[in-house]
Amino acid sequence: MGRGKIEIKRIENSSNRQVTYSKRKNGILKKAKEITVLCDAQVSLIIFAASGKMHDYISPSTTLIDILERYHKTSGKRLWDAKHENLNGEIERLKKENDSMQIELRHLKGDDINSLNYKELMALEDALETGLVSVREKQMDVYRMLRRNVC
Repeated sequence: MGRGKIEIKRIENSSNRQVTYSKRKNGILKKAKEITVLCDAQVSLIIFAASGKMHDYISPSTTLIDILERYHKTSGKRLWDAKHENLNGEIERLKKENDSMQIELRHLKGDDINSLNYKELMALEDALETGLVSVREKQMDVYRMLRRNVC
């Protein structure tokens, strides 16, 4: 028994549409994997469901960035505009800031302080003392509140 031809148009019944989406999505992902293995092709596939959920496949031998750069070089179409370039710069800035904060946190914990000079150690000591005073004040506030509630 062969498969019947269907008219390619939107499926009105939502449950039938979901079943068809799921089956066809799995089928196209399977085909992408097969063409990668059989033909040593670099494949990138991104699918967005009507619900907004994303499904993707990228050949193990490449990255999405590599695929997008090759697409840009081959087609000449710009995928990134100036706004995206600025966002990329902002991401890099935030990564550097995060790294700096991670180092500062390690220093506050007492880790990796051998690399600090005298002035940096003094600043670290002042920051720790200020924090300790703040913690003690908060501790006393909590203690006073507990005493008021108990008495």
